Amino acid sequence: MEQTTQPAQTDPLRILVDADACPVKDEVYRVAERFNLAVVVVANSPLRVPPSPDIERVVVGDGPDAADDWIAERAGPDAVVITADIPLAARCVANGAAVIAPNGRPFTRDSIGMAVAMRDLMTDLRSAGEATSGPPPFTPRDRSAFLSELDRTLRRLQRTRA
Repeated sequence: MEQTTQPAQTDPLRILVDADACPVKDEVYRVAERFNLAVVVVANSPLRVPPSPDIERVVVGDGPDAADDWIAERAGPDAVVITADIPLAARCVANGAAVIAPNGRPFTRDSIGMAVAMRDLMTDLRSAGEATSGPPPFTPRDRSAFLSELDRTLRRLQRTRA
């Protein structure tokens, strides 16, 4: 009797958005619709989302890391996470998720260590009284870079999952 092996089932690809301060939510919705993907928008307070069966809004508690914890617990190889939060990005990368900042910067296993180190350095400088500038203003170029990286990431993930 000949046995055949079935390919392993994978969970559907989805996008998890750290939404409280995310400037690219509308872009995520449009790209997700084009790729026919589900989007989960996670925030500490209610946010308006487009009426769509493919967009889920999750409002978590008021704890300082409640949204981060919710996202990190669900981020894995089946997820693309959108966040500017470097500690959250590190947790999601460690879980196997693809992670993109709203400015289009991908966080990868190769780059996350330097991002965490720079964040920690800037935190230490600020706590020592050093005047540091905040992040640069969000620009149309950032929005364009984000759209390009999200498209590139989704195409790559779809190819590797096929």
